[in-house]
Amino acid sequence: MSRRPTIDDVAREAGVARATVSRVLNSNPNTSQRVRDAVLRAVTKLDYQVNQQARQLASGATRLFALVFAADADVEPNSYYNSALELGAMRAATAHGYGLVAHTVDPSDERHRARIAALACQTRCDGIILTPPFSDDRVMIEELSQSGIAFVLVSAGPPTRALGPSVGIDDKKAGRDLGEYLFRQGHRRLAYLGGPREHKSAALRLEGLREAMHENSIPNDAISVVEGNFTFRSGTELASKLFQADERPAVLVCANDDMAAGALFAAHRLGLNVPADISITGFDDTPVSQIVWPPLTTIHQPLRKIGASAVELLVKACVGEGGSIGRGVIEQVVPHELILRQSA
Repeated sequence: MSRRPTIDDVAREAGVARATVSRVLNSNPNTSQRVRDAVLRAVTKLDYQVNQQARQLASGATRLFALVFAADADVEPNSYYNSALELGAMRAATAHGYGLVAHTVDPSDERHRARIAALACQTRCDGIILTPPFSDDRVMIEELSQSGIAFVLVSAGPPTRALGPSVGIDDKKAGRDLGEYLFRQGHRRLAYLGGPREHKSAALRLEGLREAMHENSIPNDAISVVEGNFTFRSGTELASKLFQADERPAVLVCANDDMAAGALFAAHRLGLNVPADISITGFDDTPVSQIVWPPLTTIHQPLRKIGASAVELLVKACVGEGGSIGRGVIEQVVPHELILRQSA
């Protein structure tokens, strides 16, 4: 063809109505597989390109997703966690013809729920991906569901997974795997450097760690617990106190790699040899876990895959395939891996 093909050309080639082509291109579920295949074959044959701007103006849809992270102005961000999730989500969104915009919201702001709900109105986005601790906020999730806004939860705890589509690793099983390994290494006195209490995923890791120790007759009081905030600074400060206590733990289990890197820094500053004097483990398997010395034993969490899977679920939710409260909710669990290095 000497001119650019139109939707009418696709309809003629496929032998269907113009409206049918539009339904297929907009992922409307009310079309048969036979009709979808015919339309897609015609699109490929004619090299038809959808005019996204015209589609958005006509339908009022933006084909835009919002990815929401927690951010406290007084605390440095967990940069790799955010960027890896965003990269995976961006690639998947682009593949499906969507845009992606990342937003940061302070969870300590009493208006944070209203701010997140307003994202859908202000940006006219088609759906929202919530990361912790927002993915554990039952009140906000129920409000989003009642308003009809499509959403997907990342690394949500059990109470909120039943409220909408979710994706993440099995945090409790990851904690168990780490605990079983540390027990086999001979560790009997542990300290757990966790995250803020509203982050259910970190609490599940501790639960799994305790379960592994309990099954090996190690009591709960053999694991001391302190609360951090996932930052290098909190890892440094809290580890320094633990290392100088009268009964120093044999191993410090950190809920993420940033805190573990801070703990390593504290150990080196005090002249402790890792792992001869103290073992340290992390979580996430971020790039920092490989460049510190010694490299961190950690749990690999496939963050880019989680981000991409969240977009895939959101696309399904936007066309009515993502389930709803109490009715066939999709819960996608991606595999994790225990990475053994020299820090433990």
